[in-house]
Amino acid sequence: MTRNLVQAAYIVSAVLFVLSLAGLSRHEKAKEGNAFGVTGMVIALAATIWLAASQSANALLTLLFVVVAMAVGGSIGLWRARVVEMTQMPELVAMLHSFVGLAAVLVGFNSYLEGGDAGTGVTIHLVEVFLGVFIGAVTFTGSIVAFLKLGARIRSSPLMLPARHWLNLAALVVSAGLLAWFVASHSVVPLLLMTVVALAFGWHLVASIGGGDMPVVVSMLNSYSGWAAAAAGFMLGNDLLIVTGALVGSSGAILSYIMCKAMNRSFVSVIAGGFGQEVSLGEDKDYGEHRETNAADVAELLRDASSVVITPGYGMAVAQAQYPVAELTSQLRKKGVDVRFGIHPVAGRLPGHMNVLLAEAKVPYDIVLEMDEINGDLPGTDVVLVIGANDTVNPSAAEDPGSPIAGMPVLEVWKARNVVVFKRSMATGYAGVQNPLFFKENSQMLFGDAKERVEDIIKAL
Repeated sequence: MTRNLVQAAYIVSAVLFVLSLAGLSRHEKAKEGNAFGVTGMVIALAATIWLAASQSANALLTLLFVVVAMAVGGSIGLWRARVVEMTQMPELVAMLHSFVGLAAVLVGFNSYLEGGDAGTGVTIHLVEVFLGVFIGAVTFTGSIVAFLKLGARIRSSPLMLPARHWLNLAALVVSAGLLAWFVASHSVVPLLLMTVVALAFGWHLVASIGGGDMPVVVSMLNSYSGWAAAAAGFMLGNDLLIVTGALVGSSGAILSYIMCKAMNRSFVSVIAGGFGQEVSLGEDKDYGEHRETNAADVAELLRDASSVVITPGYGMAVAQAQYPVAELTSQLRKKGVDVRFGIHPVAGRLPGHMNVLLAEAKVPYDIVLEMDEINGDLPGTDVVLVIGANDTVNPSAAEDPGSPIAGMPVLEVWKARNVVVFKRSMATGYAGVQNPLFFKENSQMLFGDAKERVEDIIKAL
């Protein structure tokens, strides 16, 4: 009876998780989608705890262990959620992915030690254990590297080991051999050896990818964590964990594919790792002199404009300039200026990063457009404000076949009548590539903290 009720609760949770994903796909339904997800997780947790207690010889002791573990984990989670800055969200997400991977590894070893059914069942069980530990280990170390790169704790440039792709292939071949050994012998030795190989493989896989491509990496790690959770579900015999892991894994893979298309990257190369080969471009090339402007002149330019497009990037997030940008948008619209936002698919360092920041600042959804929606209107735009963006507005992607970002679709802001670039300095962007936009005749540089400069423009208006 108890198991039937738990299975019914799992079905309800699974439906709520699907509704959550559907809601999160649209700005207007995002809060509703979050509510569905939270409700589904509460039901899933309650049902799982009830099932564990009902099957335990000492229900009170089981509940005590669960409550203590949840209290410790929940306290840490609430603390981090309260103190984390929006600019730190990408590395926080990467770290959370590492926890999922580590959990899959621990569940795998625990499941192996408990043993499985006799006959054919034990072979299937051992394969589940091996794959679960492998995926979990790769996710664990890969997510740690992403966390370190996103937080600037290690260099964002790719690790360029000799024959790095052959090293990745060798890790997969060795792991396949260890799987055969593990199934044939049932020994813990090949499982331990594979874990070491998988940990090194996960580290190298993400270390070989450059910082400019980290948004895709975070999305891919999200997919990996989903498959790790699904593998844990198979080992635990938990249907909901399998369904939830599959939802996260498939949605993460689909998002990664969409982002790869947006960046003109090969989906297979993302999985293989090492596609972000960043090199410094234009160090010995003379692009001419840049033109510098000030807040008063930009305010005058905006006052005379009839159409303005704002293209934000990670620099806006770092400066926490979204609130003055929202105020600037409001003032210009009151003056009859047509203001819209152009969002590149990988603006920021996390999918949807800029959209969340603008929604947080109460920027109307209907004026926030994707790259494909806004690019065609840029030639007729009077002023484009590039606030903290760099690589996503780089003309080299379209004009220089030798550029590391050649072929990557970008916001073609240089086609507008006037471009104002908010930047702290003339340094290259996260991908380490010089941007010829800064030196074009219709471009002007507004140096300094983006938040302060936007506030200066608002005062001048």
